[in-house]
Amino acid sequence: MGVIAKRSMTKTRRRLRDVDQIKADLTNPRHLQLFKETKAPEDLPGFGKHYCIECAKWFESETGLTVHTKGKPHKRRLKQLREGPYTHKEADAAVGLWTDNGKERTKTQEIEMS
Repeated sequence: MGVIAKRSMTKTRRRLRDVDQIKADLTNPRHLQLFKETKAPEDLPGFGKHYCIECAKWFESETGLTVHTKGKPHKRRLKQLREGPYTHKEADAAVGLWTDNGKERTKTQEIEMS
């Protein structure tokens, strides 16, 4: 069998910025300014005036932005930002690498020790 909805899975048109990029936007205004400078205002909805920093989306009008801030997708993104992005330590733990007394062990070392 194959992937049923492969076409919709591979589309990147609606791809948004990752949580760590948005976290950098919130902590450093220069980071956000550099991102906004890469976009031409005439190509953006509402000429780039109405922007939700947390979701990295532009809106046509102020009312669209206020409706968005009251919605579930915006609140979900706020919850993701509160949790924070994954760290290298968490990623290593997910693959099976973990730290034990300052030393890193792999699965093969654990098997050899048994």
